[in-house]
Amino acid sequence: MTGDRLAIEVSRLTKRYGDVTAVRDLSFTVEPGVVTGFLGPNGAGKTTTMRMVTGLVSPTSGTATIGGRPYGRLPRPSRTVGAVFDANAFHPGHTARDHLRVYAAMGGYPDGRITELLDLLGLAEAADRRTRGFSTGMRQRLNLATALLGDPRVLLLDEPGNGLDPEGMSWLRGLLRRLADEGRTVLISSHVLSDLQQLVDDVVVIRRGELVAAGPWSRLAGPPAVLITSPDAGALAAALTASPANGGTAPVVEAVGPDRLRVHGLDAPSVADLAAARGLRVHELVTENTSLEQLFLHLTTDKAATR
Repeated sequence: MTGDRLAIEVSRLTKRYGDVTAVRDLSFTVEPGVVTGFLGPNGAGKTTTMRMVTGLVSPTSGTATIGGRPYGRLPRPSRTVGAVFDANAFHPGHTARDHLRVYAAMGGYPDGRITELLDLLGLAEAADRRTRGFSTGMRQRLNLATALLGDPRVLLLDEPGNGLDPEGMSWLRGLLRRLADEGRTVLISSHVLSDLQQLVDDVVVIRRGELVAAGPWSRLAGPPAVLITSPDAGALAAALTASPANGGTAPVVEAVGPDRLRVHGLDAPSVADLAAARGLRVHELVTENTSLEQLFLHLTTDKAATR
């Protein structure tokens, strides 16, 4: 399956537990070759959705397919999909090597693959230690090694960065980026948005089991704003508001503090040119990109989450 590019397609997926609807009429696509962040507040339905994709939870209605097939109909699922859901899925008396041998035997993978993954995941020196003594970060690495045994084209990772130190997070970002660049499909759920921002290409945002937004996160965030510090802030705001921006639409100007403005719809050079033409003083001019955390909060708060 080396050259396969397999998308995850979720279509009108719903899961009810009695009177509780955990996921409601959810549809999105995760494309190969990119890293997609799966975002939502606690209890939004992310883990339930990922478990439905991998056949661990049966949907009430709707479908979830990988390369056009439900997980249960994949010829050799572990060669197609690697999943990380539980950081504690180890026998405490097993070593890391023992643990991987069990799963390699189940999947029909050679011992050479175990050695390769222990090296790749930075576990070679701990390979013969019992997992009961592993830190959370080491457990995450072993979980990922288990998911990669079949060299799968699709990865579903639920909070894989938990317990990793900054060096470990940098390593994880590099690994997942390389896997995506090979054409693999990577879906990752995490609450550490500052780390995800450095990794993800696309995002899927859900709230209370429903889709809020999906697509390239840079597009969802919109164009950057411009922060201005000026002793002539009032006059500059009036001049900016009276000046049509792209498409003939005037920029939006916010007063964000004494002598401080935030401008949407006009780039920094255009603001500087206008201020110079009007003889207005500018002490600071900064381009401000929307962070993934700001986008997340905007999309998932009660005030903003309207569809």
